[in-house]
Amino acid sequence: MKILILGGTRFLGRHIVEAALAQGHEVTLFNRGTTNPDLFLQVEKLVGNRDGGLSALKGRRWDVAVDTCGYVPRLVRASVEQLATSVEHYTFISSISVYADTTTYGIDESAELLTLADETVEEVTGQTYGGLKVLCENAAEEVMPGRVLHVRSGLIVGPHDPTDRFTYWPVRVAMGGEILAPAGPEMAVQVIDARDQAAWIIRMAEARKAGVYNVTGPDYPLTMGKLLETCLDVSGSQASLTWVTDEFLLEHDVTPYTELPLWIPHTYNGMQAVKVQKALDAGLSFRPLADTVRDTLAWNAQRTGDATGLKLNAGMLQDREAALLDAWKRR
Repeated sequence: MKILILGGTRFLGRHIVEAALAQGHEVTLFNRGTTNPDLFLQVEKLVGNRDGGLSALKGRRWDVAVDTCGYVPRLVRASVEQLATSVEHYTFISSISVYADTTTYGIDESAELLTLADETVEEVTGQTYGGLKVLCENAAEEVMPGRVLHVRSGLIVGPHDPTDRFTYWPVRVAMGGEILAPAGPEMAVQVIDARDQAAWIIRMAEARKAGVYNVTGPDYPLTMGKLLETCLDVSGSQASLTWVTDEFLLEHDVTPYTELPLWIPHTYNGMQAVKVQKALDAGLSFRPLADTVRDTLAWNAQRTGDATGLKLNAGMLQDREAALLDAWKRR
């Protein structure tokens, strides 16, 4: 199979390339050539950009295209229009952030979607991201009806994650000491290893499967307690966990999901409890969580040269954590 990948050199994209090559497919990358340009020297690379720079795609044909980097509907529409007669199938990487209701647990693909008051906005922010992804999905489907696989991703984790939203926890646990743990051990958590998602995407593209799928995991109810227990087991850390409440964290202006990764106050934590049965029925499978934790720690050690140092792009600073732990004990 000949696969065109828009992007392909960052996180999920690079794992999709690796999954495609592992299955013997012929891969072409289209991107600006500025991110990790030394990756995948064995594949064809077309240089361009999505805002008026699609000429390198003209006159070419592929079996399928995978769009890993579509955030603005105008640009997604332009890409799909360019490729509509050049590919049989288009995969668009979307997000579960498209859903309007973050308070309901167990939402499926039929749930109400976000809308933007101004659909011409193109600035991607925390407030516009989900609504823009909805419009991107709509644009792709309008141009290639019935030929688009919409992958509504949850939190994608594992090696090469530039956000460190998951990496924070294995690394912090490995450091040891007393750890500020959010909400309670029963807080729902959903994550998917980028390698598992990439392999599933390639299988779906091979079968030309279209439609909308929530794609996160695992295939059992994962909790924050189980996640941190796995981090402790894998790292061999003797760290202790001090669980603090939503109310305490909010009172002390802790920023959900960024300053304290994975934490969303219970009232709004439906985004970590979406239904994935449709994707499971379509063959989505998962490696053990321990493998993801272990590989994330190894990658981070290679990246930073420090297996346990907290030098990350997300998470709580150590001084801040210590101050909050002290405040919790003195409350």
